[in-house]
Amino acid sequence: MAVLEGKVVVVTGAARGQGLEEVRHLSGEGATVVGTDWTVSDELRAAAAMVIEFDVSEPAGWARLADEVRREFGRVDGLVNNAGVAARDGLLDVGLDTWNRTLGINLTGPLLGMQTVVPLMPGAGSIVNISSVAGLTGLRTTAYTASKWGLRGLSRVASNELGPRNIRVNTLFPGYIDTPLVRQNPEAFKTVSLAQIPLGRVGEVTDVAPLVAFLLSDAASWITGAEIAVDGGQYAQGGAKALVDPANFLDKSPS
Repeated sequence: MAVLEGKVVVVTGAARGQGLEEVRHLSGEGATVVGTDWTVSDELRAAAAMVIEFDVSEPAGWARLADEVRREFGRVDGLVNNAGVAARDGLLDVGLDTWNRTLGINLTGPLLGMQTVVPLMPGAGSIVNISSVAGLTGLRTTAYTASKWGLRGLSRVASNELGPRNIRVNTLFPGYIDTPLVRQNPEAFKTVSLAQIPLGRVGEVTDVAPLVAFLLSDAASWITGAEIAVDGGQYAQGGAKALVDPANFLDKSPS
C-alpha cells in the first residue's frame, strides 16, 4: 500500500518547481493533495485533487481553504509549507517593501498555514516546513535569509506546542535545487555553489519530495523537531571543502 494512502495533505507554492514535484510524488504515494499557489498552473490542476488559488500571506485565503477542505474532505492530515519568494538585496540595500513581502510569504505564510490547518487535524498530523540552507548560514540575501532563519525558529516552537496534540513538525533545508526560482540567480552563483557541494552536483526536486513524503507518513511517527539539510553536504562542510581537497595541498611552487 502507498505510504500516504487515505491522507489529505495541503501543499503551498505548488504550481511549479519543488512544490509541483511534491504534489506529484505525494499523490503517487496515495495522498489526496490540495495544492495552492497565487498563480495556478495547468500542471498543478492535473496533479492535485483540489486546487485553491490564493496568496499565503493573506488570512482571507487561508480561511477560504479551511472552508473548502472541511466541506470536501472533513479534515487535514498533513501540511507542507513550501511557498517561498527570493530577494537578493544585501543588508544596506534591501527596501522595506521587499523585506515585508519576503517575510510575508516565507514566514507569515507558514504561521497562518499552521494556525489554519491544525484545527482540522483529527488528533494527529504532520507538518513539513521548507526552509533553506540560507536558514543555517549567513547568506547575503538579507530578507530571504532572515525569513528562513525565522521559519526555523517558528518550526521549533510549533514542534513543542503541537507535540501534545500528536502533531509533528519538521523542517527541511534544501541547498541548491534546480528549480525556476533558483535559475533566476546568475551563472556565477551556480559555479560557486557547486564548488561548495561535496557530492559535486546540484540537487533535483526529486531529491526533496521523497523525504517530504516520509516525514508525512506514519513511518516517521516518532520524528518531530528534526532539522534536515538536503544540500549534497554543503552545510556540513561549513565552507571547508577547499581545505580538504588534496589538489589544494600539492606543492605548486616552481622547481
